[in-house]
Amino acid sequence: MKGRYWLSVGLLVGLALLPFQLHPQQDWFRTGTGLGVEKVRLGVPAFAAGSGEVRRAARVFHTVLRNDLAVSGIVELVSPSFEPLQVPTLPAELRPEEWVESPTRAHMVAYGNLQFSGNQLFVNAWLSDVRNPQVAPVLTRRYRADLTEEQARHLAHQFADEIVGRLSGGLPGIARTKIAFVSDRTGSKEIWVMDYDGHNPQRVTRCRSLCLTPRWSPDNSRLAYTAYEQAAASPEVPRTSIQLYSLVMNRRLAFPYLGGTTTTPAWSPEGTQLALSSSRTGDHEIYVVASDGGRMRRLTFSAGVDISPAWNPRTGRQIAFVSDRGGSPQIYLMDSEGASVERLTNGEGYAVSPAWSPNGQMIAFAWQREKENFNIYAMDVATRQTIQLTRDSGRNEQPSWAPDGRHLIFQSTRSGRNQLWLMLADGTGLRQLTFEGRNTAPHWSFSVR
Repeated sequence: MKGRYWLSVGLLVGLALLPFQLHPQQDWFRTGTGLGVEKVRLGVPAFAAGSGEVRRAARVFHTVLRNDLAVSGIVELVSPSFEPLQVPTLPAELRPEEWVESPTRAHMVAYGNLQFSGNQLFVNAWLSDVRNPQVAPVLTRRYRADLTEEQARHLAHQFADEIVGRLSGGLPGIARTKIAFVSDRTGSKEIWVMDYDGHNPQRVTRCRSLCLTPRWSPDNSRLAYTAYEQAAASPEVPRTSIQLYSLVMNRRLAFPYLGGTTTTPAWSPEGTQLALSSSRTGDHEIYVVASDGGRMRRLTFSAGVDISPAWNPRTGRQIAFVSDRGGSPQIYLMDSEGASVERLTNGEGYAVSPAWSPNGQMIAFAWQREKENFNIYAMDVATRQTIQLTRDSGRNEQPSWAPDGRHLIFQSTRSGRNQLWLMLADGTGLRQLTFEGRNTAPHWSFSVR
């Protein structure tokens, strides 16, 4: 490997620096992410426990539901201290006039009860418009599951997603999505998966060496990732390859070694192809292969390192990638056949880790300005307008969009060492998701279908 390989697999973290024009006006960005609208004021009183068996499940359900809705970015929750004294558990018990009055001033109320019958947990849930009390509830749901804390969490996520979908005009909720990431909490860097809110982390790989850059397939059934492994011919020299893991079968899938140092996989929107970087010809170039590793074709032919491809999820006709062909790593754009190459960022420094928004209009990336730390930025690809999303708090790198386009996850050292943080796409609502070990390279799953 030549010395200029500044993005070696061991350093697949975002380095970013690009002195292009920034636009302080944020209206275009909030509109593009669905955050530039008035929030619905929503009351979420405690769900009643019908018996002692479901008392704990009721507490878990209510806590998770409120958290999901608070994170959603589309509602403003009524403070529990402003809720009316009478808590509704059925539509007949709802007194709309009490929820509309100041200081409550609610537009909608989500309420219900939990029951235990036949060794099963039942959740009865409603969403009512208290500004239009004459109409039927907007949502009426009855869920059934085993009586466990995990099932109570799952049902709360499901109801939250349905509320968000209804109030956002059909855009998906994220409460049942997952995050894939890299963690060294067991000693070596392995691929892990957790719920979007940091709950229920599960180890996926057992490389016992180094696994990096996990990427979800569009149907959420597989993960592609970069792995160091020992070659049979030269066991003393680790080689870097792409591997696939089935989350349905809980095992690795067959995938060929493609030659050279092969890294940073990215799925096409339909899940039938992978874009990746390989040094099989000596230089690190972008290639596309079928999802089984066949029909490999080369897309880039420029001297330097081309790495970190990212497919436009909306059109499938564009691939963003990182290249140092101009002297420093910058983000470039080309069509899916390798033609029409153009630079998106320019000037001094580094720009890396491109991540497309779900609508295919924006790219998030990392940027380190002169004498400043790493931060997350987002660019409108059509206009090149750019906005800074993090500032003045540690190194912030490796952004990944949620499927709703309203949230981003990224790695940051703001709490001392690399951990994963969630934020709304405008940089507000920061929440730390991981606390054990060092956690990096997050990638958000696609919507639950």
